[in-house]
Amino acid sequence: MHEFAVCQDMLTQIESIAAEQQAAAVDMVTVRIGPLSGIEAHLLKQAFPLAAAGTVAEKAELIVEELPIKVKCQLCGAETEAKANRLICGQCGDYHTQLLSGDEMLLASVELLKEPQEAIHV
Repeated sequence: MHEFAVCQDMLTQIESIAAEQQAAAVDMVTVRIGPLSGIEAHLLKQAFPLAAAGTVAEKAELIVEELPIKVKCQLCGAETEAKANRLICGQCGDYHTQLLSGDEMLLASVELLKEPQEAIHV
């Protein structure tokens, strides 16, 4: 389960952000994942509490936003959504496309707690 290692790397970045902002804790973490990223959202959600145990984010909620696959057609220039096993242009149907998004995993936001009641959003 490589999602655990992904969580560990993500938590290194989260802890750095929390330290930089002098936060007492992390309340919420939002990540955006494309279907071609190789990351399984449900496994990431299962791994996060285990990886976060004993860190500033141990009580944080993990929100996973799934991103669509988008391609740009090299023939007609259209930017359209596509399916994982069918990266064709949604406009003209040509298969000469360039992947624009869908293979990424982004740490979108981290909600930090400065004091037990005060939340800041980074």
